[in-house]
Amino acid sequence: MNHTRFSAATFLLLTQLGSSCASTSRTTTPTTAVTGATAEAVGQLAAAAAQEESAPVAPPVPATPAFQLVMEQFADLRILRYQVPGFEELEPRQKELLYYLYEAALSGRDITYDQNYRHNLRVRRTMEALWPANEERRTASTNQQQIAQAEKFATYAKRVWFSNGIHHHYSTRKFVPECTPEYFRELIFATDAKKLPLEPGESVTKFLATLKPILFDPNLAPKRVNQEAGKDLVKTSATNYYEGMTQTEVEAFYRKKINKKDPQPISYGLNSKLVKDKQSRIVERVWFTEGMYGAALTKVVYWLNKAAAVADTPEQELALRKLVEFYQTGDLKKWDEYNVAWVHDTKSRTDVVNGFIEVYGDPLGYRAAYESVVSFKDLEATKRIQAIGNEAQWFEDHSPILAQHRKQNVVGITAKVITVVVEAGATAPKTPIGINLPNATWIRKEHGSKSVQLGNIVEASNAAEAGGMLDEFALDEAEKQRARTYAELAAKLHTDMHEVIGHASGQINKGVGTPKETLKSYASALEEARADLVALYYLPDPKLMQLGVVPSPDVAKAEYDSYIRNGLLTQLVRLQLGETVEEAHMRNRQMVARWVFEKGRKENVIEKVTREGNTYFRINDYEKLRGLFGQLLRELQRITSEGDYAAGKALIETYGVKVDPVLHKEVLARYQKLHIAPYVGFIQPRLVPIKQGDKIVDVKLEYPTNFAEQMLEYGRQYRLLPNYN
Repeated sequence: MNHTRFSAATFLLLTQLGSSCASTSRTTTPTTAVTGATAEAVGQLAAAAAQEESAPVAPPVPATPAFQLVMEQFADLRILRYQVPGFEELEPRQKELLYYLYEAALSGRDITYDQNYRHNLRVRRTMEALWPANEERRTASTNQQQIAQAEKFATYAKRVWFSNGIHHHYSTRKFVPECTPEYFRELIFATDAKKLPLEPGESVTKFLATLKPILFDPNLAPKRVNQEAGKDLVKTSATNYYEGMTQTEVEAFYRKKINKKDPQPISYGLNSKLVKDKQSRIVERVWFTEGMYGAALTKVVYWLNKAAAVADTPEQELALRKLVEFYQTGDLKKWDEYNVAWVHDTKSRTDVVNGFIEVYGDPLGYRAAYESVVSFKDLEATKRIQAIGNEAQWFEDHSPILAQHRKQNVVGITAKVITVVVEAGATAPKTPIGINLPNATWIRKEHGSKSVQLGNIVEASNAAEAGGMLDEFALDEAEKQRARTYAELAAKLHTDMHEVIGHASGQINKGVGTPKETLKSYASALEEARADLVALYYLPDPKLMQLGVVPSPDVAKAEYDSYIRNGLLTQLVRLQLGETVEEAHMRNRQMVARWVFEKGRKENVIEKVTREGNTYFRINDYEKLRGLFGQLLRELQRITSEGDYAAGKALIETYGVKVDPVLHKEVLARYQKLHIAPYVGFIQPRLVPIKQGDKIVDVKLEYPTNFAEQMLEYGRQYRLLPNYN
């Protein structure tokens, strides 16, 4: 993805910081049902009840079983499910289309594992092979020591599935099994060798010797993505996007290829692995049906072709055919053609994101992970986000950024709330809550973009939240009450504006390269901060009241409270003591929060408060804070528009990276007593075709309940790549 404006598929990674679930030595499975109702719904029910007092008594309606949202918690992860409301009301042809897109999405699943680390597919298949033997020990043994070891192995296997490999999905640091190497060895030799992912001619003993350090040595491939300043980011990153390369060689390679004066530059490096051939020449191994990942992409293409045949509209069919051409040729100009066609498909009820999209996994921001999100439009919920998108030019014209950095003609912004049917690749089990695509700056400027909020994903997360963080880290009852009343709406609006008018705003000066080229490893964090600041600046604006999307000024205050509290305090729970901030979104939030805190210190805009040994932050002047957000937005847009690497680096390194160890220790101690898992992911729904002969006449939607069983099922059904590619 074009790692600029941000890999515009800005992935506000879904952060579950409000669930509570007792932590035990075993995997817990609490039952949490969707409860509660909006004030509007309560009012409607009351009115209906009043009208029915004198009506004939109707026979009782059987109660609908509550949908279980929270399935289990292990390590720092919580597994939920989400519903797909409205699926049954779709036309049979649309369900058939979604089924084909579902199969296409899952057919690329192996690619993400291999992209993350070259040994991941072999590790995952080892977990799948050993799972039955381990479950036998975990459930049937009476030996408590063996049960404990089996529990630890099961947790490790589920962490591998959750993270699409052996590195943490968010921090990208390697996690190692807590079971002993000896127990792992027992499982290996208790498993039929035919089920192990052995290489040709490899013995089980050699296989074990090879795999053991990959799993258990914390110093081997310790980080999937390294962003530490002063290091060779390519050599010190375990990601499988490069082989035998240095950062200097990669940057020199693309300096020769990229023409900064090209008004329509392709996304260089997006769909390839960079390696050296036998003559030590640098070459790209392209990901397409006849190249690297060919077997998986051939299956993706098979399902995309079937989807195109039953597309919602001619525009959607064109986009899907263009995507097929891209996968069949590997030609990045075809990728641009697909994105242009996809942007212009605005009338289809169904939609799909499928491709090599996000570049977080590449320390230099060239190469993108495979991912897919299959969905259909939530017609009612779209009204809110569409109201903002329709006024994109107004927001651009009134932005605090310099006049020369504003777009004079904002075009083609399509905004909607979607109902997700399935996610795959880099978007599952963890998930974004908002997406803005395409990434290419020139396409966004000339043709527009699509901004979406993943409505049913957000609703599932909100419904599963059980509180805890707010009471611990909010300073007073007024702040807590604002959050209880408006935080959910405020967060949705922030996501809407971040995606719709944030990433779509501003323009780069002529002759300046893309942020991926000019801002390099800092581009992602700076772009996410820029989009956040657009949302933060406009949240208190009377325009939102006029549009009817904000009922009270307290909505903006609730989001300001939350943003500062998260950026300065609560997101620290994701780090271990002694670590610095490296993930782009965390750097973004800390940089913004610390910058406005420091710049407003003289006027006490934000006050640091210590009460009974605990640290809090109180906003004393919301209007002045908005002004500070506007100042920082202006500077970030200048940095982006002018490609000012030095200034961008200074902002991130000064405000976004370093962590106060004393405050960090305090936050971790306060957080630990809450027994909350800071990350959530989802078990995906299952689509089952109903056929008459060879023809699909309907599609049934099922909701699996067991995370491990779904991962094992996927491993069997979508095993399309060899262990090494």
